[in-house]
Amino acid sequence: MPHSEKQDDQERIVERVQRHGDSIWARIKAQGMATRAPFPHPGTLRSFSLGEVAEILGVSGSYLRQLSIDGLGPTPELGTAGRRSYTLGQINELRDYLASSRPKEALKFCPRRRQGEKLQIISVAAGPATTTTSLYLTQGLALQGFRVLAVDLDPKGSLSRMFGYYSYGGWVVPDASMYASMYAAIRYDDDQTSMRSVIQPTLFDGLDLVPGSAELSFFEEDCGRRFRSGNFGYPDASIGMVSALKEVEAYYDVVVLSCGDGGFLTAGAYEAATGVLVTVRPEMPDIVSMTSSLYSFTHFVALIERAGRTVNHDFFKYLVTRHDPRDVSQQKSIAMLRESLGDDLLTATVWESDAIRQAGDKGRSLYELSSGAVGRSSYEQAMKSLNSANAEIMDIMSEVLGRAPFYVSQASRSTTAGKASSGSRGLSK
Repeated sequence: MPHSEKQDDQERIVERVQRHGDSIWARIKAQGMATRAPFPHPGTLRSFSLGEVAEILGVSGSYLRQLSIDGLGPTPELGTAGRRSYTLGQINELRDYLASSRPKEALKFCPRRRQGEKLQIISVAAGPATTTTSLYLTQGLALQGFRVLAVDLDPKGSLSRMFGYYSYGGWVVPDASMYASMYAAIRYDDDQTSMRSVIQPTLFDGLDLVPGSAELSFFEEDCGRRFRSGNFGYPDASIGMVSALKEVEAYYDVVVLSCGDGGFLTAGAYEAATGVLVTVRPEMPDIVSMTSSLYSFTHFVALIERAGRTVNHDFFKYLVTRHDPRDVSQQKSIAMLRESLGDDLLTATVWESDAIRQAGDKGRSLYELSSGAVGRSSYEQAMKSLNSANAEIMDIMSEVLGRAPFYVSQASRSTTAGKASSGSRGLSK
């Protein structure tokens, strides 16, 4: 076949493929799905109603309304019928105002770590719903007033996609720009860059992201070659992770490391972590898989300690996810887990939820949506489940910092905790 004809054929295929992509994407958008893909949504996080803000801050709606009337604190937006709403940035301004005007409750309103309190680094081990758990934990923490850094260590960029950053050919590409992953900050050559340079913003005030992308696989491959040469070990890989996080610890209260399946990256996450969260679905195959990951954890820690470094974790907890409370076999599995794990298994479980799935299909989290977007009943049920799990984790963090437990009591304070789309604010203060 003449070269020119082959070229023409190739061009027609390209055009057809482009048409296929455009057609499918148009249909997806028409259904309201994946509205943030393939690039981050250019807008901002929605505003929260006065009632939601009251639930988030743990004060009465009438108190907030009076503050607004008196011109105290940030000025809310006035909508239909004079309804007040606040951005997350304004909610954080309210925190500062309330902490200043009510100093005895300052810690309640502004939970950020004080001088002498260490950075909390939570490694979410690879498992069922790791991405979802990391997403809702980081957003829930940000809604509670913490400064949070989410780090996606999955070469597939699963968590990054939930934040609107999509990986193409090894790069995370929003708005046709290229953003580096953790690889750029821990690689073993002269091209290594600063940790601060790989951090990207999210729609949530106080929540930043280090995207994950295929280039993380390059790090694993490089580590593998070095390991096979005999001049390198898993502990060497973790040094970079610890050092990189040290560089930015002054800017955050909590770092959440969302692990992928990588061995060296996971070893680094385990050494850097002050606490580990393992997710497990209450089905026997998933429990077997989780058990294997526990042996991997002990193996990594043994290798690191053999190199002369101590790995200290303040907690190692398990969270049941994708739980169907009507499934008798799952209930039995949870009972078995509780017998084996005791208090290390969180009391709260995250339920299997159509609302969470629908939000994910829209490229959003439930915290970004109102209840009407996914159905009120399903929304409230999912929020209550998520809030309870986040509340337990935050109380564990409080205990580590020597603070009194606070969040679980707040989460259970109101049966309407799940109604706030700021939601996890049910946990709220």
